[in-house]
Parts: sequence; structure tokens; C-alpha cells
Amino acid sequence: MRLWSIHPRYLDRMGLIALWREGLLGRAVLAGKTRGYRNHPQLHRFREQKNPVRSLNAYLKEVWREGRRRGYRFDGRKLGPAAPGKSIPLTRGQLEFEVAHLLGKLRKRDKQAFEVLAGENTIEPHPIFRVKSGPVESWERIKQG
Repeated sequence: MRLWSIHPRYLDRMGLIALWREGLLGRAVLAGKTRGYRNHPQLHRFREQKNPVRSLNAYLKEVWREGRRRGYRFDGRKLGPAAPGKSIPLTRGQLEFEVAHLLGKLRKRDKQAFEVLAGENTIEPHPIFRVKSGPVESWERIKQG
């Protein structure tokens, strides 16, 4: 599961569709409706919010908007009530880590999307996040080697 911190517009088709599905799964986890993924690190920052499920709904709403913009038919009826405009802190190191991680994926599966992302000077975060200085988040799992 990867709940990207970058704006969904940077994701290729496969990445955006996966994000929609994984976001819905993450919401089910936070709502206690599944046994799996309960301790998944990607959910940490949502769990820290006053209302984790509504925070993830706000996240998913932007993913849904990006899907609509591209002509995908994500089921908007699956969106629940969203938390009002409170932003979640995101470290610059985490954002940079995720950009590098996505570039590695795109290099293998979508050369055009790779070129577009690699050519960007500034990468915007998902609108629910507010960037602050700092290293990669402590909850992030970084593969060694």
C-alpha cells in the first residue's frame, strides 16, 4: 500500500488506479472493517488526525477529482464525509523520497510519465499535506541495498 504524498496528477494510469483502490482499503482499515494492514506505516499520519477516516476521505476526494479529470470512472458514491480543510504536516524529505521512489517505478513502466515527472522543477504535494522541513518520515520503510 502506498498513499502518495505527491499530488495525484503526477501518477501514471496504473499508479492512480492503484492509489484509488489502496486509499479505499486504507479507509476500511481505519474504520476497523478489515483485519489486514492494521499496522501499515502508510496509515500512521492519518491515524494521528482527530478523525482518521474523514481525513482519508479528504485525501480520496482529491484522487477522485484527478480520476474524473482524466476521464476515469471512480465511483464517487464511495466517498464519505471529509474532514474540514485541516492540513497534515509532510516533511520535505518524505516528499523527495516519494518523488525518487515514483521515478524508479515510472522508469520501468511508463517512460512518458517518467520524462514528465523528471522534467518538473517543483513537485507539489497532495493538497491535504503542508510541507515543512525535515527528513524522511520515521514511519517510512526504506529498503536497504
